[in-house]
Amino acid sequence: MKLFIKNMVCPRCIMSVEELLLKNNLSAKKVYLGEVELENKPTASQINKFSDDLQKVGFELLDDDRSKIIESIKSHLIQLVQEQQVPEHFSIQEFLTKYIFKDYSSLSKLFSQTEGVTIEQFFILQKVEKVKELLLYGEHSLSQISLDLGYSSSQHLSGQFRKITGMTPRSFKSLGNLKRKPIDKVM
Repeated sequence: MKLFIKNMVCPRCIMSVEELLLKNNLSAKKVYLGEVELENKPTASQINKFSDDLQKVGFELLDDDRSKIIESIKSHLIQLVQEQQVPEHFSIQEFLTKYIFKDYSSLSKLFSQTEGVTIEQFFILQKVEKVKELLLYGEHSLSQISLDLGYSSSQHLSGQFRKITGMTPRSFKSLGNLKRKPIDKVM
């Protein structure tokens, strides 16, 4: 049985959900961003208690199919950006249809109607937030960041960064942590 959980955006989220599963005597085969695959079917009271515990730490158990699809789209794209493994000629359409077995145009329409931005805009915003994080760490050059996040060049990254933030990557870096958003609040 699968459960879908909103607001899981990082490895620490997975650890938090795993702890709540243990607390609620639920055994999972696997915990992914936004998704838990359980060993056995839980009782209604176990699900209710688990749902309450999730809400206390900022997560939400999803029960309708539309919300599950939206959260799955977000989780897959966030994970890709966080792993910094975006290929240069990346296709969102090919990527999502590989994981979510639905027609991309219907996914795109559902996402836009529900979230108020396109899937592509969401992906760009996630990448820009990751660029902000990497710039603040100062461990990678802008060229390396652009390669890791699938940009064709550091100029392309800089142009998109400026369009979204209103400043250059260098200007942002000089301001420090003032303009960062939590990953689950990027929109």
